[in-house]
Amino acid sequence: MTREAVAPAFPTRLTEGYKAFLNGRFPSERERFEVLAERGQSPETLIIGCCDSRVSPEVIFDASPGELFVVRNVSNLVPPFETGGDFHGTSAALEFAVQALKVKHIVVLGHQMCGGIKAFANHADPLSPGDFIGKWMAQIQPAADALGPQARSAADYITRLEFAAIELSLRNLLTFPCVRILAERNQIALHGAYFGVADGVLRVRNPETGAFEPAVDGLEALGRLAPRCD
Repeated sequence: MTREAVAPAFPTRLTEGYKAFLNGRFPSERERFEVLAERGQSPETLIIGCCDSRVSPEVIFDASPGELFVVRNVSNLVPPFETGGDFHGTSAALEFAVQALKVKHIVVLGHQMCGGIKAFANHADPLSPGDFIGKWMAQIQPAADALGPQARSAADYITRLEFAAIELSLRNLLTFPCVRILAERNQIALHGAYFGVADGVLRVRNPETGAFEPAVDGLEALGRLAPRCD
């Protein structure tokens, strides 16, 4: 006698969270949702962030529905422009944000203690025969090459590589013709940012010096400034 399969229950935490949304945020923002449903979305900013559960752009920037267009992947990477292969999730989101939504800003949002960066730096063993993480992270090899051999502590090297990967993604953005042309016309701005999970400090890349500096004055004491990544 075979046991009849039982469908797994939807996570209780999500159901309870949805109830809280219905009783709290939704009523206060219902008009905004109705406008978004009728007129569509028109965000001015694309955030390319990491899928790490600790780094939610909507939470960090206290964003309302429809304000941010967000694409998240392992280690917030932008691959270089290429048309081979069959699947280009990040490139597709970028294309839609730039060409259809006409965003004015693109932010590459990295973060402290990134698991993908750590896996790359430590030459971690594959988690499956597909080694999807390893293959995806291999694209930051140019950033690692630019940093050179690890000369300091492992933790310091990983932090430097986290910043260098953001720099690489910013350069890769300019390999997309639609982005490069708009950037040259000053019709779109590219930004690098880094969120400190432990201290809550958001650092923004200074385009003139390459240094990542606190986005809000007076937060220097909460954590040391990130090094410049040439």
